[in-house]
Amino acid sequence: MIDLRSDTVTVPTAAMRAAMAEAEVGDDVYAEDPTIAVLEGRVAGLLGHEAGLFCATGSLANVLGVAQHVRPGQEVLCDSGAHIARAEMGAHGALTGVTMRTWVSPDGRVDPACVEALLSPDAGPYLVSTACVEVENTHNFGGGTVQPLDALGAVSTLCRDAGVGLHLDGARLWNAQVATGIGLDTYGRLFDTVSVCFSKGLGAPVGSVLVGSAEQMASARILRKRLGGGWRQAGLLAAACLYALDHHVASLAEDHAAARAFTAELTASGIDVATPETNIVVVPTGALTSGEVVARASEGGVRLSAVGARLVRAVTHRDVSLDQCADAGRILAGILG
Repeated sequence: MIDLRSDTVTVPTAAMRAAMAEAEVGDDVYAEDPTIAVLEGRVAGLLGHEAGLFCATGSLANVLGVAQHVRPGQEVLCDSGAHIARAEMGAHGALTGVTMRTWVSPDGRVDPACVEALLSPDAGPYLVSTACVEVENTHNFGGGTVQPLDALGAVSTLCRDAGVGLHLDGARLWNAQVATGIGLDTYGRLFDTVSVCFSKGLGAPVGSVLVGSAEQMASARILRKRLGGGWRQAGLLAAACLYALDHHVASLAEDHAAARAFTAELTASGIDVATPETNIVVVPTGALTSGEVVARASEGGVRLSAVGARLVRAVTHRDVSLDQCADAGRILAGILG
């Protein structure tokens, strides 16, 4: 079975497991886990921020990050296909009282004009005030699209002029860095808080890190504990993330090449699919429903995700080869053709 449902299906390598077994650990609720401290400090430095906080998931990191800017009853603005809007189980409203408004973008790329049109930082006593804008890079449901740096810079200026927080869901920011060559700190310094994930293309079993100011991370640590996210000897998990930083970032380029090989088989069969920028391919299913395509692909040995009524998604990763991805593209082309 060629599993292209997500890059979250990656499993830790033997060397990563060895690094976990050898990790120095302590009680992180008491802020005494040295490996956690190394990871948090290193990621904060890479992204140009003061401090970091280790979290179990990207969803938790996003909830904590947005909550640093938005009080209950205020709003965060984001793309209609953003992960925080579509794939976090309504956690922001359910857990922290945050409301949400969205703009629409066909490929997830942020348009500063859309943000400016929605911004309402001081809406008065009868309307909801904007307290934060969220951007996703790369954009998952947009097809792994990379946000243009000039657009991010324009949104950053808009938010700072308006006194509104800016949060980056950078779960796959590593992919954007590898695809563009733009430094992580160049992206990171545009935002007030940033979350990055290690359990997708980087292949760690668990872990995301939220970064921001020291004051914000101290506040986020309290909320993390309140939500049940206090860790004890979590250095075992942090060691996997540190190993991924040292050994797995550059190989994301191979995942991008595999996504292009997958897409090439579809376009060769006359199926109109955009050339992927990173490791995610969103494919329209035409006359078939996405459920029908997912079922037929599974029978043919390929696992895909349904991300819309007539859209399926393939995500390449380190546990599938370029040749396997090309084979998967041929199988999907046969179904759609």
